[in-house]
Amino acid sequence: MLIGVPKEIKVHEYRVGLTPESVRELVAGGHRVLVQHDAGAGIGATDADYASAGATVVAGAEEIFRQADLIVKVKEPLAQERAWLRAGQALFTYLHLAADAEQTRDLVKSGVVAIAYETVTSPAGKLPLLAPMSVVAGRMAVQVAAHFLERTHGGRGVLLAGATGVPPGRVLILGAGVVGSNAALIALGMGAEVVVLSNSAAPLEQLKADLGPRLKTGIATPQAIAEELRGADAVIASAMIPGGLAPKLVTRPMLASMKQGAVVVDVSIDQGGCFETSRPTTHADPVFTVDGIIHYCVANMPGAVPGTSTYALNHATLPFVKRLADYGVVRALVEDEHLRMGLNICRGAVTQREVAEARGYPYSDPLRTLGA
Repeated sequence: MLIGVPKEIKVHEYRVGLTPESVRELVAGGHRVLVQHDAGAGIGATDADYASAGATVVAGAEEIFRQADLIVKVKEPLAQERAWLRAGQALFTYLHLAADAEQTRDLVKSGVVAIAYETVTSPAGKLPLLAPMSVVAGRMAVQVAAHFLERTHGGRGVLLAGATGVPPGRVLILGAGVVGSNAALIALGMGAEVVVLSNSAAPLEQLKADLGPRLKTGIATPQAIAEELRGADAVIASAMIPGGLAPKLVTRPMLASMKQGAVVVDVSIDQGGCFETSRPTTHADPVFTVDGIIHYCVANMPGAVPGTSTYALNHATLPFVKRLADYGVVRALVEDEHLRMGLNICRGAVTQREVAEARGYPYSDPLRTLGA
């Protein structure tokens, strides 16, 4: 199979779909790989590294999109990239379509077979391709919150760790999944007072057992969220519905109770965000303020640490890329129900229920669209 790896063009996105090590494995399996010039620059991988691994380095992205049978990326294709997609071609990347009407429309129109990292499942019912970036984003979220809490960046001027005779900052985390648990781990390690709210008791019990008695937990009722918001210096929002729009847990009126200069890090922004006031931002312009509350809503947080993120992501994605290449896209999707859960759009049909509901398309059975 001919696999294409274009350079990411989202603002300050430095990750790359395949590392040279991943390319070497695919080439050893008999596949051809096209890599765009400087695609790996953000992780310190040169064109020579890719060529040494067996890839063919090409100058432009259009050539890759025009030739490759399978496009492997990190972030969703932007408008100029979507214009190059063709019917029957396979795209394997993060898509987050429920919150993106234009991308959904263009992918449907293109006839592409679009497989989203974020909805591929494991036999245990987990999201193995979302998890590595959720770990990174959860750990980064506390670092980001601490940065923007500094007065020089518009925040309250609170140190999360506190100081002798001065209480630590208070961090509220909404959601106890991979993002939330990693955020809690880092926030506690920094010395902050940490509260995690979730709509289910089981993950809270596990988190409490893992992180110890300093962690405070509670059920995420509207009343509990409103009460905890009043005391929070930083809020990390991580609640999500796989493939669907994130639940809106905090309304604009609820912001009025928060401390001026508090920081919101909405990690769920790819899926629409958990705050009613959230909107996507970029690493170039990461924050905005609503009613005195700083909002950080960067939609590709792990792109800021591409060396860590790309390798963590490739460890998870490579087995699926190899399966798609070795068996062919259709056979791989038909035979692997967990990979098939990642199929969001297929030949002009929406094959993921949450995306269909969020974007107003009819839902199509994935096996039927694949002709199985």
